[in-house]
Parts: sequence; structure tokens; C-alpha cells
Amino acid sequence: MGKVGFVSLGCPKALVDSERILSKLRADGYEVASDYEGADVVVVNTCGFLNSAKEESLGAIGEAMTANGRVIVTGCLGANPEEVTGAYPNVLSVTGPHQYEAVVGAVHDALPPPQDKFTSLIPPEGVKLTPRHYAYLKISEGCNHRCSFCIIPHLRGDLVSRPIDAVLKEAERLTQAGVKELLVISQDTSAYGLDVNYAEREWRGQSYRSNFYDLCRGLGELGDWVRLHYVYPYPHVDDVIPLMAEGVILPYLDIPFQHASPRVLKAMRRPAREDRVLERIHSWRAQCPDLTIRSTFIVGFPGETEEDFEHLLAWLDEAEIERAGCFKYEPVDGAAANDLPGAVPEEVKEERYHRFMIRQQEVSTRCLSSKIGKTLDVLIDEVDEEGAIGRSKGDAPEIDGCVYLNGDTDLVPGEIVSVSIEHADEYDLWGSRPSVS
Repeated sequence: MGKVGFVSLGCPKALVDSERILSKLRADGYEVASDYEGADVVVVNTCGFLNSAKEESLGAIGEAMTANGRVIVTGCLGANPEEVTGAYPNVLSVTGPHQYEAVVGAVHDALPPPQDKFTSLIPPEGVKLTPRHYAYLKISEGCNHRCSFCIIPHLRGDLVSRPIDAVLKEAERLTQAGVKELLVISQDTSAYGLDVNYAEREWRGQSYRSNFYDLCRGLGELGDWVRLHYVYPYPHVDDVIPLMAEGVILPYLDIPFQHASPRVLKAMRRPAREDRVLERIHSWRAQCPDLTIRSTFIVGFPGETEEDFEHLLAWLDEAEIERAGCFKYEPVDGAAANDLPGAVPEEVKEERYHRFMIRQQEVSTRCLSSKIGKTLDVLIDEVDEEGAIGRSKGDAPEIDGCVYLNGDTDLVPGEIVSVSIEHADEYDLWGSRPSVS
């Protein structure tokens, strides 16, 4: 069998692309090499959202070229192939994001597939790059928004939603394969189905429309933890909060607010009614007290004043965003924001970044301290000789906090257990399983 090396960079959406490519290659009879030296050809799935990500991707391509020399490039950086070929003219092929067949075709050209295909070696859920007990479920490609700091529509195009029956069938296969948590991802999850006029499909003998609510309702039928990422705060998001309160899906929303100052939001081409968003958040929490909100924010956006930044900090306190990350604004080649006046000096960006993180730590500490004495469901991720590490319903893998069970070594990854919370810091929780009398 021919052996293909694989490097996957970037966000979970790119990870799903990598899983699809690898699933097809395995179905075609290729093996996956564990290192450059053992590979006949190497595929590098790149990220190109930020300039720093482009540099990381070009570095990974260079490393593969040096160690192997036969390299196929795909992903977001491949949307501008001259950036790749200008640095590495001898790469075998360059394709853009979610061009699965083109990547597989390039592998076929460089390394003809084996004559005997053993498709039974491919599990029904395909090849996964995540642990067995959780998986990313991509529901659409592209985005219809034109935020001034973002070039995703240039890289991945406008919104293209998958048929809802296809999404639910994939989720069902994942659940049957042992997945306990489905992480729903896209560029704009709450816009799902808009491009297909919310077309109606059938699954398990019932009718479902290709929209945000029916998607959540259908996924909730599977009994897995269902976690929503990259949700835009449209009014119809209100409709899924009762599903969270009822335990149908997890009480968790990942909403990239980006800022709170109306002036900055307008320059970003985001909704500028931050007071309306606060009203909505308060309403959500009233209906579902266990709701966890995570978000990302940008500081140092062109034209951001000290007053704008202080407004953001005050809003953060008012909204009580449990999980928040912060990025210093970085110009992205091709983004409209590059032409805005009022560039913020790097030292000011750095200072605001640290002030934001200190304030967010205070918010997070308050929120996590309130969980001491409570019993939470925890999904176990890792177990070693020191104990187990898991996540509550309010923690997404790799980006949020953890729940530590010191000394609990008889658990297995994928198990969901009840944990009594005994200690908290600004990010993580510690606890133990209640004793059984």
C-alpha cells in the first residue's frame, strides 16, 4: 500500500476537512504514515485566516519539503496558490479549502492507488482525528457576512448548507460508533439552511426543516451531548434555549461577539445594538440558569479608543461571559479593515489584551466558584496514574477548562460520571465522585 503523511492545521472546520480527505484515501487503499520518512507523499492542510497562521502553514510546508520532498498543499492558504508556489515552487499540487476530490486526485497522480481496495477497513463514521468519544459535525461551508476584519468568504465562499437528513444521518453513525459528544461547527451555525430556503427532508420517519431549531431538535434525539459552536446571536437563537433547559442539547453557546462598543462593532460590520444582545443574554439565563456562554473578542481594532475598550470591559462584567478568549487585532491581507484609520499601536494592543484577560479571569473565577458544592455530569477525556481529567457540560474540548478527579484511576475516556465539585480557580474545577453508601 502507498503511505500518505498528513499535517492538519487550523480550526475544527479544517480538521473535519482533513478527516474527509483521510477517509477517502483510506477507502482507496492508502495507509496513513506516522512520520515524514515513512510517507510516499505528504498532504498539508493549511490555515490562511491570519498572517501568523499563513506563516505557520508555510513553515509546515517547508518542514515537509525538507523531510520528504513530495508535498501536496490544500486548505485556506491554497485559495491563493501563488503564496505557496512563490515560496515552494516544487510542491506537487495546490488546492483551496474543502476541495476534497481535487486533493485525492492529486494523491492519485503522485502515488497511484493500490489495485485491491479494502473498503471494509473504513469504519462507518470514517477516519477521525479526535478521540473516539467526541467528534466535530460540520453542517455548512462558507459565510454570507462581510465582517471587515475577516476574509473567510474569500477563502471559503458564501453559505452552503448540507441537507439536514445528511447531517442527522452522519450524527447517527457517529453515535452508533461510540461518540458521546457532537460538536456542531460551521462559519455561522445559526444561519444554517438560509441558502436552501430551509428545505424539508425526512429522517427516521419524521419531517425536519433545514433550519437551526430542527437541527438541534433532531440531534437531541440521539442522546449525545450536543454542543453548539460559532453561533451568531440572531433572534431565532431564542427558540433553542428551551431545548437546553429541557436537557435536549447542552446548555452551551459559543458566540464570537468580537466587541461591545457600538462604534467598533459598526466598523467591524457587526450588529451594533449591544444593549439588545445583553437583554437577550439575560433572557436566556432566566430560562436556562445553567447556560454557559463562551466567546472571543478583538482588542486594538483600528479606531478603538480607550473609551471603547472600557465599554467592552464593563459589558464583559454585565454579560458575565463564563469563557472568553481575546485576540490582539492583526491585519489580514485582503481584509477591508486594513483601510480603516486609527491604527492602534502594538504596545497599546498588548496592554489592553492583558487588562482584558485579568478582567475575564475575575469573571470566570466568580462563575466557577458558584459551582463549588454542586454535582455536575463530567465526560472523561483522559485517565492516567494520577487520576482522571474530564469536562463539564460547560466546557468544550481544548478551548475551555477541565474538571480534575485526583486519584480516580478506574475510569475510562468517554465515560460520563457525576462529580461533586470541591475547588475552583479561574479556569478549572476539582472534584470527586460522590461515595455510594
